[in-house]
Amino acid sequence: MKSKRQAGHLAALVTIGIWGTTFISTKILLKEFQPVEILFFRFVMGYLVLLAVCPRRLKKVSRRQELVFAGAGFSGICLYYLLENIALTYTMASNVGVIISAAPFFTAILSQLFIKSEERLQAGFFAGFAAAMAGVVMISLNGSSFSLNPKGDVLAVAAAFVWGCYSILTRKIAGFGGSVIPAVRRTFFYGIVFMVPALFFFDFELGLSRFTDAAYAVHIVYLGAGASALCFVTWNYAVKTLGAVKTSIYIYLVPVITIAASVIILKEPVTWISAAGTVLTIAGLFISEYTPQSRR
Repeated sequence: MKSKRQAGHLAALVTIGIWGTTFISTKILLKEFQPVEILFFRFVMGYLVLLAVCPRRLKKVSRRQELVFAGAGFSGICLYYLLENIALTYTMASNVGVIISAAPFFTAILSQLFIKSEERLQAGFFAGFAAAMAGVVMISLNGSSFSLNPKGDVLAVAAAFVWGCYSILTRKIAGFGGSVIPAVRRTFFYGIVFMVPALFFFDFELGLSRFTDAAYAVHIVYLGAGASALCFVTWNYAVKTLGAVKTSIYIYLVPVITIAASVIILKEPVTWISAAGTVLTIAGLFISEYTPQSRR
């Protein structure tokens, strides 16, 4: 049991490690691709990779379970990323980064309402949340001003809430049993289906000739095979093993990984504000993860 939980923590760390570096690939692809095009291509590729790795289908899926898969695809694959991308057009990226990092809070609240098997929230969770959010604010703003933009900020809050909904649905899917890969592939399928109507509103172009550029091809493969196919499998495994709340806490580390990648790959300087924010964020994660054992 202990080794299984350790594997769950490792899966969550691997996922966050990759998700925290996707900004580099996205930044390069944005030179030639619209955000919605990147989103569509990466999840179609992710679906095809999962189909190649594990072509077998889920068996004996009830209508109620099918609705849960559809809800997970709509929330975590389609709606979350669309809300996040649209929010970035109305408000600063730093605002979105701070607000999205509140997703573990929404996950925790929703889990208490809809998942009876989840542990009750302890005071440590809220203390860790406060410390981590303070660290995320310091990392994201890094000395710049924080200006509110109601439309963009509300969309970012909605995205964080939607990710919380996706986490709860993922936990329910884990309760169905069966292999993780076919379950994730089914979720991807519904996410892509719900995404198609949105393509007509965002100047989508197929333009496959753009992938003849080796750099664009490599980065879309990284997003599709790595950040989508691999990471959603490892994330769902972590949720299945650790629970929705404990897994979602790792989201706090995304800004930390992004800062580290910026320093290592883009050679950006480290400021004392971002360094202090990193320490606070990691401390918040450990405080939130620590749950004292109840006495018999």
